[in-house]
Amino acid sequence: MIFNLGSINIDMVYQVPHFPAPGETLHSKDFTKGLGGKGANMSIAIAKAGGAVKHIGAVGKDGVWLRELLGEAGVDTGFVEVLDMPTGHAVINVDDAGENTIVLYSGANMALQKSRIKAALAGASAGDWLLLQNETSLGVFAAKIAREKHMKIAYAAAPFEASAIAELIDKVDLIAVNEVEAAALSTMADGVEKLLITKGAKGIRYRDSGAEYTQDVFKVKPVDTTGAGDTYLGYFLAGIDMGMAPQTALRRAAAASSLQITRLGAAAAIPELAEVKAFLSD
Repeated sequence: MIFNLGSINIDMVYQVPHFPAPGETLHSKDFTKGLGGKGANMSIAIAKAGGAVKHIGAVGKDGVWLRELLGEAGVDTGFVEVLDMPTGHAVINVDDAGENTIVLYSGANMALQKSRIKAALAGASAGDWLLLQNETSLGVFAAKIAREKHMKIAYAAAPFEASAIAELIDKVDLIAVNEVEAAALSTMADGVEKLLITKGAKGIRYRDSGAEYTQDVFKVKPVDTTGAGDTYLGYFLAGIDMGMAPQTALRRAAAASSLQITRLGAAAAIPELAEVKAFLSD
């Protein structure tokens, strides 16, 4: 079982010919609104990969529909609370090359209740995973509870915040970063047992208790790279939690994230397991 203390956002995605320069007003070519947030993306990826995941988070009254979408995707939403404040949201620009820029508003994601986290983790067992990232409050609080219960902790260290990482780094079993974040970590992650580095088109590197694994990416034409790393980690962690060999989990996650970037959106673009299997068999 994976317990994901994760963000839930309303993603507002604008298709633009290029990213606006300072002072530039730019017409967008298209606009969509949907479910996003690193936490929500990862929970949906875990569920679609066949994993069992309980999401711990919060939305405002304007975001109840997001909780419903999570549930429809197979995520246990019993510990997603509705607060009297705005839901977190992200303004995302996607250019013609499929690259993106993102501005976040945290909203309800930073107003989580300690009592809610305690109640959610009361049902966890030794060996279960707690998944964290930097888009919610109370990550350190949750990690301390998880340690007391002998859970394993996975940490997507994004958005990259050195102070947040310093508080969590000695409590985690697996840390996931992209290539730029890995360079910024320097030697901070040396004591972490498992290190997952996504390097874009250059592939993936994974270290587990001294063993090193690499995985190439599959060549596809990207449409929108938003959520690709979240899809990768969700699929990978689901595989590891189900006892899959690291190399097999890496390959399956690479296929899932490759398919995800051929579609517009974040959570809505995450492929079903059957699609991933078909892609790999081809």
